Amino acid sequence: MKLTDLLQNIEVSEHSAELGADIKDICFDSRKCKPGSLFVAVDGNLSDGHRFIPKALENGAVAVVYQNPEYDGKIEGAASVRVASSRSALALMASAFYDNPSSKLTLVGVTGTNGKTTTATLLYELFTQLGYHCGLLSTIANYIGRNQLPADHTTPDPVELNGLLAEMVDSGCQYCFMEVSSHSIDQDRIKGLTFAGGIFSNLTHDHLDYHKTFDNYLRCKKRFFDELPAGAFALVNIDDRNGRVMAQNTAARVYTYSCGSMADFRCRIMDQTMEGMLLKMDDTQLWTMFIGAHNAHNLLAVYGTAMLLGADKDEVLTIMSKLRAVNGRLEYLRGGNNVTAVVDYAHTPDALENVLKTLRETAKGEYLICVFGCGGDRDKTKRPEMGAIAGKYADRVVVTSDNPRHEDPLDIMNDIKAGMDAKTRAKSVFIADRKEAIRSAIMFAPEGGVVLVAGKGHEDYLIIGDEKMHFDDKEVIAEIFDELKA
Repeated sequence: MKLTDLLQNIEVSEHSAELGADIKDICFDSRKCKPGSLFVAVDGNLSDGHRFIPKALENGAVAVVYQNPEYDGKIEGAASVRVASSRSALALMASAFYDNPSSKLTLVGVTGTNGKTTTATLLYELFTQLGYHCGLLSTIANYIGRNQLPADHTTPDPVELNGLLAEMVDSGCQYCFMEVSSHSIDQDRIKGLTFAGGIFSNLTHDHLDYHKTFDNYLRCKKRFFDELPAGAFALVNIDDRNGRVMAQNTAARVYTYSCGSMADFRCRIMDQTMEGMLLKMDDTQLWTMFIGAHNAHNLLAVYGTAMLLGADKDEVLTIMSKLRAVNGRLEYLRGGNNVTAVVDYAHTPDALENVLKTLRETAKGEYLICVFGCGGDRDKTKRPEMGAIAGKYADRVVVTSDNPRHEDPLDIMNDIKAGMDAKTRAKSVFIADRKEAIRSAIMFAPEGGVVLVAGKGHEDYLIIGDEKMHFDDKEVIAEIFDELKA
């Protein structure tokens, strides 16, 4: 593709005389450049891509797109283009390079703090079972049809993202359901994509290490809806006080869903046990293999989206009754002595409270133990909050490590402890070794007890320092259950 073709929708501030270069690929990592590459110098969070322009040219880049005016006239041996935002230009050029793949399928984005993975994954499963060829872009995995690909980020970088969407189009996908993270919105990774619809789940305390304030976080999420086109739909959860805020300035058609108020799509929990819950979805009763008010909201979002996309109601509800929990979300393992271990990804205050509250309600008075930690080098302000929440609902609390990265696990645990009152501290133990923490919790559990192991869910690793080592909560629980049987 010619460089001039890639620049058609981008405001150019400065450029060299020659812009007719043939572009074979687009890179923002100079190490990946090769002859024929276009290098985009992105001013990143950790490093400034402009510093790597010489390396990109050395590796064969034939064109450079940059943002910093200090580089005007200083790029030799390649076409050069200065733009107002190299991040935005990267996304728009990636979309153009792959022939705007998002416009060739029905792309639905799911954003919010919690529920993104469950909602997007269940939509993918539902529409696949409805007979459509679908794609999924999620925290757990990416799918093109039933072909699973690894996922390194909730939302991939623009080049990988558009490449995946192009593969979906080439394979015949009609729908793609994707998680839209606040980082991807802020960093313009989704710029230039054509969304048929957007779903808002909720907004709670998270990522303040990045966004600094909750208001910044809210405005970032809202931007996704502000930029939806007029032909799209915006489906928002009005049980969250920020739901209506998200849709205030959108050009999209706005629809609402609620488990407690008047809305376009409504749901009520009729009954629930540890095995599932009976819902009234609009005017129809539905038994599902999910539990908890948060999952009622997730399922309602799935149902509402299916209706907005024109699916048959009876067929949708029949399939929804057979859908199962997403990997690492309220997954159950049962061991000896009738002890149940539950693995869940809950790593925010709201998510942890939702899961503990659900287990407290459905476990019917059984002894409840909570094992959790908080990630290092991340938002510290949520740590004491999570300590207080664990103490509110659990009979015993085991605080441990969860990807400490470059922080001392003891410092993280002390931050959690700071949010605990005297009563909670008295029923808490602090064990930095996550495997030993899980073992202790299971051994503490009386007959019929429930052990929640929260924070990692589908993740199969621990990050300590710069080392990423294999660690899977479910594997560890199964191993401990087997040991205790012997």
